[in-house]
Amino acid sequence: MLQSKLFTKTRKEAPVDEVAKNARLLIRAGFVDKLQAGVYTYLPLGLRVLKKIENIIREEMDNVGGQEIFMPSLQPKENWLATGRWDTMDDLYKVSDTSGRENALGPTHEEVVVPLVKQFVSSYRDLPFSAYQFQNKFRMELRAKSGILRGREFMMKDMYSFHTNEADMMAYYEKMKGVYARVFERAGICAKTFLTFASGGSFSKYSHEFQTITPAGEDTIYICDKCCLAVNKEIIEEQKNSCPQCGGRNLREETSVEVGNIFELKTKYSAPFNLSYKDEEGKDQTVIMGCYGIGLGRMLGTVVEVLGDDKGLVWPESIAPFAVHLVELGGAYDATVRAEAEKIYNEFTSADVEVLWDDRDLRAGEKFAESDLIGIPLRVVVSAKTLTSGKFEIKDRATGEVSMVDHSELFKIRHSKF
Repeated sequence: MLQSKLFTKTRKEAPVDEVAKNARLLIRAGFVDKLQAGVYTYLPLGLRVLKKIENIIREEMDNVGGQEIFMPSLQPKENWLATGRWDTMDDLYKVSDTSGRENALGPTHEEVVVPLVKQFVSSYRDLPFSAYQFQNKFRMELRAKSGILRGREFMMKDMYSFHTNEADMMAYYEKMKGVYARVFERAGICAKTFLTFASGGSFSKYSHEFQTITPAGEDTIYICDKCCLAVNKEIIEEQKNSCPQCGGRNLREETSVEVGNIFELKTKYSAPFNLSYKDEEGKDQTVIMGCYGIGLGRMLGTVVEVLGDDKGLVWPESIAPFAVHLVELGGAYDATVRAEAEKIYNEFTSADVEVLWDDRDLRAGEKFAESDLIGIPLRVVVSAKTLTSGKFEIKDRATGEVSMVDHSELFKIRHSKF
């Protein structure tokens, strides 16, 4: 893509009302735009990152048999009355039409997916299976002050699994712990992300969160380095300040943000809708459920909080908007430089390497500063010096390492990285 064709622009300063690092950097770099507190537009660069996160999650969900669907955001009041959450969920958006009909703007989709599944499950032979979606969620969030980490409208992957018994559900639940770890590893935040014991509420003794250490977080966790597990502050006293796995008390306190969670729903939502199946003896049994959520925007914002630096964004190769930032210097008035930049651009694109080509007529300092702000993993510079020396300047955004390589070495780097 040619940077001159991007309709968005970077900013020298972040909006004064944004205090969160993720929002300040993403807005300055032209990845998102704030419509109102907790509500953001994803611009072309930001949407490319969000879609790559989505594709990583989709691949991992498909690998464990998840079947993708897409459910409505507008949900009938009757379904929420059936589960008792219409009057008990404080952050539920409720909307009415001119006829007086009431609906909820979905913050989650148990009230939709269970009646849906009821139409297709009748026998133990229909189970187990899991269904998931990527869908906008709406929550009346009064503390929308952490950029895209805490939104009123946000994109979430929610998956629901359906089983004949608790043992089968728990086997799948345990498998999902590993699946989530792979998602966070591929997104570049695994080293600072911990499986965290949290209160299970009415579902079970524990649920599990995936918490990433960052000063921007609003949660407090206690980490057992021996087990590489953590405990949420809400249940640390119940655990008598000890690790649930090894019993150790040498726990360190950290500030963190929740990037994913999994719950043993059991019959919490299947029972109100009478979601049942006939077992091998022909007897009716209630379906057992689990659910598994990841907030895509929150995950994107967490990557920014963890990896961003004083110069700007730093994207892992797996979710970067482009693999290479091709920076052309002087091509606007030097046709030979422009021709060389175009040649390199075409070679990259022919090899299916995603490239943002900065073909604008700006000074070198401005281009380099913007390149650091945007945070694409590899910067390749084409200039008059390139034509004279036959060398390209290469910069690794994450390490800051700069090197000079010739054409053949440039494409060796390309293949080794991408």
